[in-house]
Amino acid sequence: MATNGVHPLEALMRERIVVLDGAMGTMIQRYKLSEADYRGERFVHWKGKDLKGSLELLNITQPEVIEEIHQNYLQAGADIIETNTFSGTTIGLNDFLFQGEPRHGRKDQEFFRSVIDDAGLRALVHEINFEAARIARNTADRVSNETGRQRFVGGAMGPLPVAGSISPDVNDPAFRAVSFDQLRQTYFDQAKALLEGGVDFLIVETIFDTLNGKAAVFAVTDAMAETGRSVPLMISGTVIDKSGRNLSGQTVEAFLISIAHARPLILGLNCSLGPDEMESFIEELSRIAPFYVGAYPNAGLPDPLSSTGFPETPESFAPKVAAWAANGWLNLVGGCCGTTPDHIRAIVNAVRDVSPRVAPVIPSRGEAATPPRKAFGARAGFQSRGKEY
Repeated sequence: MATNGVHPLEALMRERIVVLDGAMGTMIQRYKLSEADYRGERFVHWKGKDLKGSLELLNITQPEVIEEIHQNYLQAGADIIETNTFSGTTIGLNDFLFQGEPRHGRKDQEFFRSVIDDAGLRALVHEINFEAARIARNTADRVSNETGRQRFVGGAMGPLPVAGSISPDVNDPAFRAVSFDQLRQTYFDQAKALLEGGVDFLIVETIFDTLNGKAAVFAVTDAMAETGRSVPLMISGTVIDKSGRNLSGQTVEAFLISIAHARPLILGLNCSLGPDEMESFIEELSRIAPFYVGAYPNAGLPDPLSSTGFPETPESFAPKVAAWAANGWLNLVGGCCGTTPDHIRAIVNAVRDVSPRVAPVIPSRGEAATPPRKAFGARAGFQSRGKEY
């Protein structure tokens, strides 16, 4: 593919709608792995907490499982697979892999300082993310060679179990469990390892607290400088309910304005809601965002009686997100919680002949960012400039 100096992923999004993979956790659950499986040979003598449920640890202990899941999504037609690193940070994995306990009865900044400074944990987190990137990279490259169609690896940087702008204690609203610098450090360690492992771009996703997202963006910038690798950035927020706000209270437009300085290649929404509940927010984002737009909702709202824990089947899910594409709202589409390779295969078939959203002009580096304007419509006729990465 001739890219004329732009990143191959952007070049592809100019041609057609790009398809992201589906849920990792949903697929891992199907393997019904035991505590022994999670430990593997590496952690057979582990004396700490139980490791069952630490999905990211499987990059080390059961890499063939993760590779098989990636393979299934690629065979379903996904253009992009995400690394199995959604919670792959020192803070994100502390409940499984950190031996210390908070001294003051609750996890506070002193506790999380000990977490992010723990040399053993930081080394393990680096290994987890590096191996996750390597597994995904090798799988994507193999399928690319077999099919003659380039596949991409997105380095997944998910949310944390703590928020920078919200107190976890309703009786102490001024309390903050973590500082901004601690958030930045935990994300930096992850981003650096993902870049070293060979991802094509980074995905800061499921942002429920915008301050956490800002820390991740800061960390990504530092990690790119440290590694000497400059790759595109995708940012995806999450709206927690029909009010259209994230957990820190921002609307979709406010969230966009807060992170626009990062000039992501793709801005989107994922998780939390199903396609029915997310539709109006994707429409709004497409109307105002001066970036390529992506969406990967859950397979509906949680339903414990469904086989995946979510009610939307491939047959019901795909037409709903395909309608967003037909409306000219999307450049990228995929699935989040509860989606499977069958969901992704149905999406691929549903959007195959649909034209992508026409993206507005994206400022080149060094230029002032263009603020969101109502004139930025899905069919406003603006074209994205090429960016060097």
